[in-house]
Amino acid sequence: MNDLGAWGYIRGLEAFPMTIKHIGIIGAGQMGNGIAHVFAQAGCAVLLQDITEAYAQKGLATIHKNLQRGLDKGKMTADEKAAILARVQLTTNLEALADCDIVIEAAPEKWEIKKQIFETLDRVCKPGTILASNTSSISITKLAAITKRPEAFIGMHFMNPVPVMQLIEVIRGLATNEATFEAVMALSKQLGKTPIHCNDFPGFVSNRVLLPMINEAIYALFEGVASVESIDGIMKLGMNHPMGPLTLADFIGLDTCLSILNVLHEGLGDPKYRPCPLLIKYVDAGWLGKKSGRGFYDYNKA
Repeated sequence: MNDLGAWGYIRGLEAFPMTIKHIGIIGAGQMGNGIAHVFAQAGCAVLLQDITEAYAQKGLATIHKNLQRGLDKGKMTADEKAAILARVQLTTNLEALADCDIVIEAAPEKWEIKKQIFETLDRVCKPGTILASNTSSISITKLAAITKRPEAFIGMHFMNPVPVMQLIEVIRGLATNEATFEAVMALSKQLGKTPIHCNDFPGFVSNRVLLPMINEAIYALFEGVASVESIDGIMKLGMNHPMGPLTLADFIGLDTCLSILNVLHEGLGDPKYRPCPLLIKYVDAGWLGKKSGRGFYDYNKA
């Protein structure tokens, strides 16, 4: 496990023309390892943190697997793949991120977890470090208020899968200053992404529109309107969606979907955002979607 001393020998920093070159990422899961992947591919030194070495190593293995797909398709050389992987270092210690230029939190969508993370980061990170959250729905203003640097706090909501999807939803908190906003917009473009700004409201734009659609699809299943396959098939063929809403829910994680809907319901106070009882039941059962092996579909089948 390599901590912060790794910056001196990580290769490829000269390929990234911005002053933001040392990237800290909290959480090596589905989103965090994807964010690490795109920053390392852009030439940044990345320190990827998770609570255990096993979680961190699993995230690195996912990056390795995704890069291998690019190698197999002839999109990169073996040397390029090795250089990207060499830019990613792992740690279990939040304090190891002290000298990062920006730290992006991609931890589970739970307020108490994020609160603890940002209290620590605010204490240990150098002056001038930008703190960012990949939160899907939690208020950026509320998260920023945990810290003594709300002017340097911002939302960077990447889309899943991060290496493929072009959008970064950039959310300014009430106190986010212009310098932070412009730096993050420029940084996003250096990744080859398209940053689009939105204001700080529950669910922002993407999930305020997406999650009610998913929730309504779950209600359609709950009420016996159609089967899982029929609901997904109708939405795919009728709306030209790349995947049906129930498949997408499994891909996002049903626990994450429920957390976002709860934020929408509580934050906006509108009953139209009330999570479907079937979604709550599945989460209670541990049927969280693809990551648990079962959600609306059974992923344990051969």
